[in-house]
Amino acid sequence: MEREKLEFDVLFVGAGPANLAGAIHLKKLAQQQGRDIEVCIIEKAESIGAHSLSGAVLDPKALIELMPDFREKGCPIEETDLRDGVFYLTATGQLRLPYTPPYMHNKGCFIISLSKFCAWLATIAEEVGVNIFPGFAGVEALYDEAGRRVIGVRTGDKGVNKDGKQKSTFEPGVDLLANVTVFGEGPKGSLIREVGTKLGIFAGRMPQVFETAVKEVIEIPAASPFLTSPFTVLHTFGYPLGLNTKGGGFLYRMKENRVSLGLVVGLDYEDPVLEPYQEFLRLKKHPLIADIIRDGKVLQQGAKTLAAGGLYTMPQLAVDGALFVGDSASMLNVQRLKGIHTAMKSGMLAAETILTAVGKGDVSAAALGGYRVKVDGSWIRKELHAARNFGQALSQKGIAKFITLGAQFVTGGRGFVDPMNIPDDAATLQAGHFRPPTQVQDLDGKLYLDKLTGVYFSGTKHEEDQPCHLLIPDTEVCVTRCWDTFRSPCTRFCPGQVYEMIQEEGGRRRLKLTPSNCLHCKTCEIKDPFKNIIWSCPEGGGGPNYSIV
Repeated sequence: MEREKLEFDVLFVGAGPANLAGAIHLKKLAQQQGRDIEVCIIEKAESIGAHSLSGAVLDPKALIELMPDFREKGCPIEETDLRDGVFYLTATGQLRLPYTPPYMHNKGCFIISLSKFCAWLATIAEEVGVNIFPGFAGVEALYDEAGRRVIGVRTGDKGVNKDGKQKSTFEPGVDLLANVTVFGEGPKGSLIREVGTKLGIFAGRMPQVFETAVKEVIEIPAASPFLTSPFTVLHTFGYPLGLNTKGGGFLYRMKENRVSLGLVVGLDYEDPVLEPYQEFLRLKKHPLIADIIRDGKVLQQGAKTLAAGGLYTMPQLAVDGALFVGDSASMLNVQRLKGIHTAMKSGMLAAETILTAVGKGDVSAAALGGYRVKVDGSWIRKELHAARNFGQALSQKGIAKFITLGAQFVTGGRGFVDPMNIPDDAATLQAGHFRPPTQVQDLDGKLYLDKLTGVYFSGTKHEEDQPCHLLIPDTEVCVTRCWDTFRSPCTRFCPGQVYEMIQEEGGRRRLKLTPSNCLHCKTCEIKDPFKNIIWSCPEGGGGPNYSIV
């Protein structure tokens, strides 16, 4: 097929904070040097910010470096007075910790809506001359004839039906060619997976590991006790996950009598019957949270995975013609529960490296390798090094968790073993006795939502008549080995109810997929114990439509 080719100096894939900050910084630096550099950003969402979901507490250090006058430029901030409370929850009670660990202090940070923040950054990027194309999904990395240098990305075809045939609305994808391509797809990107397989960027690293977060923005009554509480930020642990499963809850105060409520579940959990969405509902029913949100209503819901592996899972950051930034490169600081600032800084350091490399006409891995040097010399490395074993410590069971965390605290992150082992998330489920899963009852469709209503509140839409973007190479595994061993955990760990095991006439099972429900969190590809699910980009413009989360 003959495809249109568009050429740029630099192509950024994904319009998250890393790539938006990188593109802005690159254009500013080029303008200061009197150089004209063509920069392009593509984003699979229909609009910038529509797929951006986060906690989100922002450490503004990178933003200040990028744009000291960010307030004057209208940066959307929900709350500036951050006062922390950390609570251990039992099934019916809570205990506030008298001591908040230093890395959890949020003084000087802001509560933001990441979707609003990214949309605002995009307006700044366009003002400095960055070309931004939302609704275009990168589906394939392009290489030179030798197959070793990345030369760009191909966007997905539009107007293809379920059978792979062209509809009357067919539009072929475009080949976007660039001297340097920057991959900032977020956690578990499909393109970085492809590049990693071809060029070995994850070789010698510990496996990338993740957490799944379910989050809502809730409008609460003016009489809610949280609006006059001494805290604006709550973090919880214990119930509902217990001490043997990594994760915890958060609740942040926003403008207009709104709160951001979420639960994070580490995907190294062992119980095949565990269902993150049901655990989130249990958190909402806990007295501490229920008192805050009583008589409220959900305005928006979403789900997303977080790249939680940190320093020891970070891939090779540069190859011939390409760099990797932000969550794609495991730069979230799981100890501080923050990754926006590290993502932005990585994009800015990538921009500085690119400007020098393009100026010299050398975009080899050796020339672009200066990016890793810059990362290692920055505060990104300092933060991630201090947290290098933190996620592993949280995965310990019972009291061992706190002993290990204490040892890391007094040894600057080393602990008893350095590096601590990181198991692959897909390998941690334990087969055995299956207790019947319990579902939270009394869902009212307003404050307490079932999964499908949650999908509605995420604004998720896909073109129904398109090829399924969830690829299952061996469907027989689903109804035999996976069912027999783990009772098909995809039907539970997916927060969008995409997967359903049904029994047909004659007693044979069949895995039914509803890809139009997909929230693009990619939990399925990460946690599937047989690695039998491959997430690929659906038609550009589909997926969630976040605006305030």
